[in-house]
Amino acid sequence: VERVKAEQPGIGFNAVTEEFVDIIKAGIADPAKVTRTALQNAASIGGMLLTTEALVADIPKKEPANAVPPGDMDY
Repeated sequence: VERVKAEQPGIGFNAVTEEFVDIIKAGIADPAKVTRTALQNAASIGGMLLTTEALVADIPKKEPANAVPPGDMDY
């Protein structure tokens, strides 16, 4: 992991040849395939949201902090 962090961007480990190579030139990571997969996943989630009849969302309510009474007040 440290070796991969030290390498230039785009350099990764090829497990088949056990070498550090440019992953795009070696055909390991195809930018078009990555983009296509991201779009497919986004469309899948969008379709799920459109066909789901209920969506759970949490909207936090801002509540004022409780006031601390002064120390000299007796009850």
